[in-house]
Amino acid sequence: MRSFASLMLLLAIAACSRRQAADLIVRNARIYTIDSTFHTAQAMAIRDGKILALGSDEDILHAYHADSILNANGHSLYPGFMDAHSHFLAYGRSLFEVNLFGCSSWDEVLNRVADFARAHPGISWIRGFGWDQSIWADKNFPDNKALNLTYPNTPVLLSRVDGHAAVANAKALSLAHIVPGMKLEGGSIGMANGQLSGLLLDNAADLVKNRVPPPTPAEYALWLDAAQKKCFGQGLTTVSDCGLNYHDIEAMDSLQRQGKLLMRLYLMMSDDTANFHRYLARGPYKTDRLFLKGVKVYADGALGSRGACLLQPYSDKPGWQGFMLSSYAHYDSIARMLINTDFQMCTHAIGDSANRTMLKIYNRYLNGKNDRRWRIEHAQVIAAEDFKLFGASSIIPSVQPTHATSDMRWAEDRLGPIRVKGAYANQQLLAQNGWLPLGTDFPVEDISPFKTFYAAVCRKNAAGNPPGGFQMENALTREQALRGITIWAAKASFLEKEIGSLEAGKKADFVILDRDLMQAPDTALLGARVLQTFSGGRCVFKAP
Repeated sequence: MRSFASLMLLLAIAACSRRQAADLIVRNARIYTIDSTFHTAQAMAIRDGKILALGSDEDILHAYHADSILNANGHSLYPGFMDAHSHFLAYGRSLFEVNLFGCSSWDEVLNRVADFARAHPGISWIRGFGWDQSIWADKNFPDNKALNLTYPNTPVLLSRVDGHAAVANAKALSLAHIVPGMKLEGGSIGMANGQLSGLLLDNAADLVKNRVPPPTPAEYALWLDAAQKKCFGQGLTTVSDCGLNYHDIEAMDSLQRQGKLLMRLYLMMSDDTANFHRYLARGPYKTDRLFLKGVKVYADGALGSRGACLLQPYSDKPGWQGFMLSSYAHYDSIARMLINTDFQMCTHAIGDSANRTMLKIYNRYLNGKNDRRWRIEHAQVIAAEDFKLFGASSIIPSVQPTHATSDMRWAEDRLGPIRVKGAYANQQLLAQNGWLPLGTDFPVEDISPFKTFYAAVCRKNAAGNPPGGFQMENALTREQALRGITIWAAKASFLEKEIGSLEAGKKADFVILDRDLMQAPDTALLGARVLQTFSGGRCVFKAP
């Protein structure tokens, strides 16, 4: 018996020596690799944060050994989800401000502000985010009368859900040196009976935002940690943060170097001279978890606040076409500057006029097929004759499917029945280059990638409306939607060789769900729950 046991031990040692060492083996899973063939696997071996191999349980366990073996119990496993357009830092900050999402009236907004002020006595600024007058009974923009009376000595700034409009009280307006009759390019300052109403559109709102004291290191750490925990809980392992200043970028880099920020970040610096002086001459900046390569430019405002720039007047506001946020010469100069760098130009464009302007500028400098991957962020309303301008110079439309299901209540009112057919046209945009990155624009929309997937495929909101879906000719297939939040989002950020699919040599970022997004009924998609999220082979979230 002793000799038999010794023999078995020697055989086990010999077998183990023939197998390659791994840090982690995941087995008994349905692994969607999202590779070029969209094939599935059952097991995966990981070492040093990267994938060694994928295959069947038998093949992987025969070729590799690890002290840590995770039984996925037959659950579906996907590459870590990626949000191609978000505001990660702003989302973290918003978690510590007044939450105004879902307010059914301005009175409810005021009540939430009052509750926040009572809970934070002595606060130097009161900021809130998320009100939307389009869901109120009267649908009218609010004013600051009540805020002026209640908070005469504390500046208050309450931003609309799209971030392109805000209401500021008299104290905040005074700090920003905003006075009656003041004019500015790319913005609007609200007036009522010869007095400032507090309503600020686009660049006007920035005058007040620029007076808010910059975050402290402790605030950066608090906001970003809160944001990454929320993201990991949704299966997001990489996000694109669109529009940051250099001190934001340096704070993120510092926290990552300290090991306090594990979220992978693709960053776009804002169109600002100080940012250009700091980074353009150096070229793109890259670490293991951070990549600064984008430049965020802002063409127009938002459709909900009627700041989007249209070719023809708004159907529900005759004579008004919105506005561009800067001059043609400015946008042309940015493109002329960036074409001689390795940076990616990424322009917010909502209205059909803004999109046409930017597409023509892009085409002028890109001049045909290329791999520069310059992007139009949102690409929300496109004139029928302008879709071809995306494909002509390989311009990437970066879209947010939940914008369609949020805006569909009033989109036709703004655009009319003909023009709305060129809005939220995901399939038409996908056809231009054969791939389409998807995001949410959070905190403008919910951070959930499942809502992105559901809106892209079913074209319905979270309540399941409309029953037949909104403009279903532009719905994506499930495979397209899944690629949109994984490999296509990675490609839009020049990261497709590192993340976005589960293949040997790539980073082991993955998520395990309680259901299969490719097979679950439509009605079950929004209920998907993350069981575990891994970044670089390390578990960063586990469901309780």
